[in-house]
Amino acid sequence: MASVRIREAKEGDCGDILRLIRELAEFENLSHQVKISEEALRADGFGENPFYHCLVAEILPAPGELLGPCLVGYGIYCFIYSTWKGRTIYLEDIYVMPEYRGQGIGSKIIKKVAEVALDKGCSQFRLAVLDWNQRAMDLYKALGAQDLTEAEGWHFFCFEGEATRKLAGK
Repeated sequence: MASVRIREAKEGDCGDILRLIRELAEFENLSHQVKISEEALRADGFGENPFYHCLVAEILPAPGELLGPCLVGYGIYCFIYSTWKGRTIYLEDIYVMPEYRGQGIGSKIIKKVAEVALDKGCSQFRLAVLDWNQRAMDLYKALGAQDLTEAEGWHFFCFEGEATRKLAGK
């Protein structure tokens, strides 16, 4: 098996990150919702006050191979605040290309996010998953996550576009 490295994304990775975001959207049957651009990823993740942070999974070439490292997965996270628990890290996306699944790459990304959470003094690590993605839910539970929909009945809501403008009176 090839060697896998999980590392912080660099600005030059944004093209590959966008490719992987589009693959994730296709996997989730939500391709029509992807509006982000490579330029926005650069501006929002690598400026003075980044809106997000990103880890990438790359396959490293074997000694003597001419190909360079290849990005095969990513995890985008940000910091939020819980009024009950304090500092929290939220994993917005995690994705591993289908041909690389089952090799522990997703678990390595999740474990790295957990390390970041502890290093930053977070008391929680949150993420959401579509209700049909049983494989992901099983993985998260196996890693020790609690399903808050089952345990506490939480539902997530989103104001977007016109709803946000109307709410803000604009």
